[in-house]
Amino acid sequence: MPSPQQSRAQASAITSGKKAPEASVAPTSQLRELFDGPRLSPGQRRIAQYLIEHITEAAFLSITDLAERVGVSQPSVTRFAAAVGFSGYPALRERLQSIALSVLGSTPPALAEATSNELQAAVDAEIENLENLRRDFADPDEVIRVGRALSKSTPLTVLGLRISVSLAEYFAYAARRIHPDVRLVTRGGSVAYDALLQSREAGGTWVLAFGMPRHAQETLTALRVARSAGLQVALITDLGLGPLADEADVTFTIGTGSRLVFDSYAAPVVMSAALLQAMTDADPERTQARLEEYEQVAEQHQFFLKD
Repeated sequence: MPSPQQSRAQASAITSGKKAPEASVAPTSQLRELFDGPRLSPGQRRIAQYLIEHITEAAFLSITDLAERVGVSQPSVTRFAAAVGFSGYPALRERLQSIALSVLGSTPPALAEATSNELQAAVDAEIENLENLRRDFADPDEVIRVGRALSKSTPLTVLGLRISVSLAEYFAYAARRIHPDVRLVTRGGSVAYDALLQSREAGGTWVLAFGMPRHAQETLTALRVARSAGLQVALITDLGLGPLADEADVTFTIGTGSRLVFDSYAAPVVMSAALLQAMTDADPERTQARLEEYEQVAEQHQFFLKD
């Protein structure tokens, strides 16, 4: 009789397909489409990131107010609008307002009004992150493609430094159940350098990296080392723009909860589970064989309590 994990692996295969006509695109995805194409200066990236993080408010700011909030000059905002393909700031603001209004119009009134304390507000923020991720998953083709690539990379390196260690450990722990050689890197500097070079020399082709705030300089250095060694990088982070994303071949931009003293990561964990599912789908025979072998070992050595 298959274990619950084996049954889920068989029953939860991701179905490829494009977005259904009625599926709305997440506001963050719409903004990334606007901002990801052109090569933006550091100041312009700051404007873009502010708009992504504060779209419902920022879309209605004057050029003076937006420049003041971001800490740039008014001409910088004008140049930013031109860089992303608009005739000027008024045209950009009109587009931003249409995105912002779609967000406001889709927010359930009960959810917006029911918040009575900071803990509930933190949960509401995570629900919004998960809703955005759900809309992104309307087209799962990129997840499927990257999952297949990670499945084929032997060894597969998983990188997470500082606050991102826990996410990397979760992914690596699960990936080892279905992949023959998963290498976890949770220390930066020369240790990460050695591990990445050894992975490439052993035949690895991909690194899955986690980059959560506060974004570590040593994570950026590690990604550059990976790229220079010939490894491709899939990155799970909260910023679609900036130095980390610039070093990645594929970036999954996922919202994090930031209402409490320490961030929470509901959506990044779901994103990780989705990539793990895509890896199981990529090689179902290997997945089944490895899960069966693991269950036998677990039973023999009594790894788990009897529920």
